[in-house]
Parts: sequence; C-alpha cells; structure tokens
Amino acid sequence: MNMFGQEAPAMYGPETVALQNAFVNRVFGWMTAGLALTGFIAWYVASRFAAEVVKHSGLYLVLVLLELAVVIGLSFALKKISASLALAGFLFFAALNGVTLSWIFIVYDPTSIVKTFLATSATFGAMGLYGYLTKRDLTTLGSLCFMGLFGIIIASLVNLIWPNNTVGFVISIIGVLIFVGLVAYDTQKIKQMALAAGEGAFEEETGKKYAIFGALTLYLDFVNLFLYILRLFGSRK
Repeated sequence: MNMFGQEAPAMYGPETVALQNAFVNRVFGWMTAGLALTGFIAWYVASRFAAEVVKHSGLYLVLVLLELAVVIGLSFALKKISASLALAGFLFFAALNGVTLSWIFIVYDPTSIVKTFLATSATFGAMGLYGYLTKRDLTTLGSLCFMGLFGIIIASLVNLIWPNNTVGFVISIIGVLIFVGLVAYDTQKIKQMALAAGEGAFEEETGKKYAIFGALTLYLDFVNLFLYILRLFGSRK
C-alpha cells in the first residue's frame, strides 16, 4: 500500500519509473529555480536600494508578513488552485524572499557568502541523498525537528527583545541541526510522493502541484540552513 492508501503494482515498469523520475526532477528543478531567483534579486536589491529596505523597518515587516501569508496560503489552497497558480505563488515567494534577504550582501563579505552557499549545498546534498536512500522511517526525526523548530522560533523572538550573543550562537547551532534533519525527512517524503505519482495515486495536474509544494519545502530547508550556517561562520564586512 502506498502513502495514499492504494495498492502498489507488483513490479515497476518503465512508465512508472519515468513518472517517478519526472516528479523528482520537477521538484529539484523548481527548487533550484527558486533559489536562483532569490539569489539574483537579493544581490540586485542590495546593489541598488537594500539600504532603503532595511532602513524602513515598517516596510521590511510588511514584506516578511506577506511572505508568511503566501506560504500559508499556498499550503491551504494547494488542492483548490491550479498548478500554474501554485507555481506563480512559489516564484513570487522566492522573489519576495530575495528582497528580504538582501541585507546579507550588506552585512557579510561576498566571499564568505559564496563559501557558505557551497557548504550549505554540500550539506544539503549529503542529507538529501541520505533521506532518499535510507530504508529507515524518518517520521520520528521529522517530528522532533518540527518541535525543535518551534522552540528556536520562540527563543529567537525572546533574543530579539533581550539580545544575547551566547544565546544567539546556541540558537544557530541548534538551527543547523534541526534543518539538517528536516532536509533528510522532507527528501524522504518527496521520494514517497514520487512513488505514489508513479503508482497513479493522483492525476498529472495534482502531481505537478505536489511537486511545487515539495520544491517549496526543500527551498525553505535550504534557505534556513544557509542562514544559520552564515550566522555561525560568516565573516562580516
């Protein structure tokens, strides 16, 4: 039985494997496109008017809240909207995130940003490969990581009110560990969705939407992992 409660075929034929590969390629393709869009817009805004964005804290807060609204909206409306609209929402979020992340090009040395990106890519790739190949069920790991994520969100908010460098350092270390775990867990979920797609658990249009949502999930894992590593090892200007 697959994750959608349907009986799996006795053996996988070429068509089934092709559908699975197409699903996985679509997920990682859109994730890569989203990261590239975010990086370009972050660099462009930083080189033009990042100081204005950062200086106006009210505008920055509005952009962050808009990002949250887009992610929550995509999550709840995924089954109702078309795949094209879901993709547009994902790319809009990636572009918006580029604006809000433009500050890193002001605060951190460009060489440090590149090194952190490479380190994040290597870590993401290793844990993603583990999540895809392992036979272990990572559901428990995912649950623990989600609980830890809520914990560091609360701790980060407290640290904003009463700043403490040591607390910030500890939060960054825990953040790296949490998102390393989430990369493996989310990759395993995407593998399960790919298997379900190949087994015909959902129609092609639905499969496209699941792939976009999977891309958004991995995109968020990558960006957060990058930011926590940058806070730990990045060199400021």
